[in-house]
Amino acid sequence: MPIDGAPLKSGSRGPGHAASAGGVDAARLWRLGWVAAVVLAAGAAAFTPGTVGLHVWLALMAGAVPAIAALAVGDRDDERLQSLILVLWATCGAGAAVVTGGVSGAMSAWCLAPVAAASTLSSPRRLAEGATLALIGGALAALTQLSGLAPAAPTGPLAFILGLLSVATTGVGLAAGLILVHRRAGERDQRQSGELNTLQTLVDGAPQLLLVIGANGRVRTARGAPPRGIESGLLQREGLVAVAVAGDRQRVGEAMAAALRDGEASVTFAPLLDPTRTVCLELRQVAPDLQVGVMRDATLERARETALQQARAEAEGLAAGRARFLANMSHELRTPLNAIMGFSDIMRARMFGPLSDRYGEYAELIHESGGHLLDLINDVLDMSKIEAERFELQRGEFDAREAVTAAMRLLRVQADAAGVQLRAVLPPGELEVDADRRALKQIVLNLASNALKFTPRGGQVTVTVDGHDGQFELVVADTGVGISPEDLERLGRPYEQAGGVDQRAKGTGLGLSLVRAFAKLHGGEMNIESRLGAGTSVSVRMPVLLRVVQPMEAPLLEPMPESEPELGPNVVKFAPPR
Repeated sequence: MPIDGAPLKSGSRGPGHAASAGGVDAARLWRLGWVAAVVLAAGAAAFTPGTVGLHVWLALMAGAVPAIAALAVGDRDDERLQSLILVLWATCGAGAAVVTGGVSGAMSAWCLAPVAAASTLSSPRRLAEGATLALIGGALAALTQLSGLAPAAPTGPLAFILGLLSVATTGVGLAAGLILVHRRAGERDQRQSGELNTLQTLVDGAPQLLLVIGANGRVRTARGAPPRGIESGLLQREGLVAVAVAGDRQRVGEAMAAALRDGEASVTFAPLLDPTRTVCLELRQVAPDLQVGVMRDATLERARETALQQARAEAEGLAAGRARFLANMSHELRTPLNAIMGFSDIMRARMFGPLSDRYGEYAELIHESGGHLLDLINDVLDMSKIEAERFELQRGEFDAREAVTAAMRLLRVQADAAGVQLRAVLPPGELEVDADRRALKQIVLNLASNALKFTPRGGQVTVTVDGHDGQFELVVADTGVGISPEDLERLGRPYEQAGGVDQRAKGTGLGLSLVRAFAKLHGGEMNIESRLGAGTSVSVRMPVLLRVVQPMEAPLLEPMPESEPELGPNVVKFAPPR
């Protein structure tokens, strides 16, 4: 981040990058200067009087090798490669010093070549590494000279040329390194100062008041915007407790003690200068005698919380009123509906005399419509009770197969009218469960009725019942049109429907939501799997299974017509009566 706090644009160069580029340029120039100085010294040596020995040419070549290698490698951020280059500087520098007379010879200054090279690198660790290598190289040159293995040192003009070369190149490298170190230190200080200024600006502009608190409760530092009713001068003069109203001062002191004991604490209080407002103080212990705190105005938060609580209470009141209205409306509608269905049933049975075919058909339609309306009212009433958390299960032990079979018989007429084959796959033995019989029957009715509604003529709806490991499982699968992914996400919520307009007009959208609610009340769950054009499978699992009783002999099943294929020993087909 730049000093002014603005992010760097793509492709821009910050101060750190500029410093790095400046250091790389200076190091490259010094290496080029080293090679140039070696070339000039070699030219001067060639024109000096007398014969220049082979060891002098070897020393000059050895001095040029590490500089050329460093130029070829560049300043890569590879620590191993940089270490190898420093070792090369130390080896060649010490070798040049050895073949020109050792530590007292003309080129002894080149023993410090690794120090000069390391000082031009950006890593401070390389300077220590270069100093160590220089010490080792100087020690080897001294031992070689003391042992008499070193050649005689050059004399005369040649010694002057070689001495000037070694001192000048090494001295310039050390000087360049010192300049670079000083520049980096200045830029680092400038960068840190800029970051400190940015941080100070952020702290001073914070919407909360940031505090540093001593062990005695005195505020050492206060930065940021104080809440309304808090005066910074009073806070720093008298401490935290003094800025609260008299009734809240003990609570503030207890919060400070709690932070000292537990590491953190928070408290709300009314400020002394504006008791109508609320201030929140959060404290954290960072040292045995030091705490940091954040103080902010919580008046708006308190008002917002109060408004939310009031809105929640109003919503709960509306929900309760709606539940009461639905319960009353359902009761009022049931009474005339029962009369309508009773009288239409009498007319259907022709108990008081014959009726024409037209009137008999009307009586059937009246009874059917009344039954449909009564089912819708029962669904709405059940859902309102469940939403109000007033629905109570009437649990009991029974054979789940009986409830499933009873529900399937009620759907035979609907299956016959839709032209859909309805069948059940039941276990051969008793399936004892501890559940609400009416709720289980309603689950089967809702799922199978939905499957019949969305299965075209000639299709099939299969209801499978099974139980294992304490779980009762009911699966209703159809070969219908399927459900789109968009509708699948909505299904299971109250009053949500899928399909076309004609299909949606056949219900209220409460069927699947009631199934899910009944399963949840039993501690279970409902899952839906479907693909467009491939049918739908709805499974309900509830932990209500008590035991599965294996029969002593094959179960007695409803006989199948001889013309139809055998479906298996545990398959019961529910066909319309003949």
